[in-house]
Amino acid sequence: MKIARPQCNYKDERGEIIDILSKEHIEHVTLITSVKGVTRGNHYHKETLQIVYIIEGKIELLTQMPDSPIMSTILEKGDLAITYPMERHAMVTMEDSTFIVFTRGIRGGDNYEKDTYRLSEPLRKPTST
Repeated sequence: MKIARPQCNYKDERGEIIDILSKEHIEHVTLITSVKGVTRGNHYHKETLQIVYIIEGKIELLTQMPDSPIMSTILEKGDLAITYPMERHAMVTMEDSTFIVFTRGIRGGDNYEKDTYRLSEPLRKPTST
């Protein structure tokens, strides 16, 4: 997992311009909304890299590479997180949240589930409000 906070490239009286990604090959862009208390994920991808950008809200991101401990990171508005192939991941919404997922790999469109491998033991047990 890699965490970043994209910085403002340009600002004037009209507002700001922020490059969320630069020089990245992206195959799918997905907008997701989640209500507070929902768990998404608890899976990994063998071939797919995903980049998550938080538009609104607060999310706990749980990740785990094979044979490594589970890592927990809190993501808030403006944060960007990258999960790599084979990296297990789950997202728990701490507030109603909106985020964009940029995908490099086959997980998107008609192939949405083709590179998704559910965990037999979840990083976080699924919850809902």
